[in-house]
Amino acid sequence: MWVVNNRKLFYSISSILIIASFISLAVWGLKPGIDFTGGTLIDVQYPQGRPDQTTLVTALTAVDPSSSVRQSGSDQYIIRLKPVDQAEKAVIMSTLSLNNTVPTIIKTFDSIGPVLGAEALRKALVSILLVLIGIVLFITFAFRKVSEPVSSWKYGLTAVIALAHDVIIPAGVFSILGHYLGYEVDTLFVTALLVILGFSVHDTIVVFDRVRENLKHAPANKPFADVVGESISQTFTRSINTSLTTLIALVVLYIFGGSTTEHFSLTLLIGIAVGTYSSIFIGSPLLVTIEKWSRKK
Repeated sequence: MWVVNNRKLFYSISSILIIASFISLAVWGLKPGIDFTGGTLIDVQYPQGRPDQTTLVTALTAVDPSSSVRQSGSDQYIIRLKPVDQAEKAVIMSTLSLNNTVPTIIKTFDSIGPVLGAEALRKALVSILLVLIGIVLFITFAFRKVSEPVSSWKYGLTAVIALAHDVIIPAGVFSILGHYLGYEVDTLFVTALLVILGFSVHDTIVVFDRVRENLKHAPANKPFADVVGESISQTFTRSINTSLTTLIALVVLYIFGGSTTEHFSLTLLIGIAVGTYSSIFIGSPLLVTIEKWSRKK
């Protein structure tokens, strides 16, 4: 019951995080990767020690004045350039090795045109929207027999509010990281958001389902807040343990997975942690708040 009784505190914490995320997104936005803008992304490793970053930037500026160089790990650089053709690729390879004087290993060399980038952005936004609509419809259908004291469609609405919470906060964090550390968002970032949505709604439905079952056996005069509080208590340990084991795996992936999965695993770490919080401390208590508002009317 302590979760339900202190729900205003948890609402306040989430509100602060969401407002901060919105401010960051409004001021700095997200830094799109080449998946959305088009361009060339190169992950180059220097097994015998990487050259000075300034030296590499100077060499690449002659090829592409808009190029950017970011450190990755202890012996790698992430290079971003304009889209290149085969002839330009040979010049860039030579430039990265400082005219073949420094041994290099090209781990990734991806080039995407601006048309494909715009299409990827459109499909990413449509995917997230369709997932949210699908989740609302599924929850409304799954809880169609629940009408008192909260209608089935309100379960779906509550779930979407919690899911929006779980997407906005990671986006806000990446907005800050993009401004200060140059972190970019790409299709893997969108994939991570979709995984977060699925993981979070799974946790939320587990609690909702427990609420539904407890309502069937609860006395008619038992307060709805007590039913929700008991349901959260019954699923609390399960939700924490499930999320904790997932987070441990993601920490290992973040540390040892390399630069290609670093941002993907970080997004999942943030999103699943926030999603677990919202499933327990936001989604279910919101049902109590909605029920109290309905009674006042």
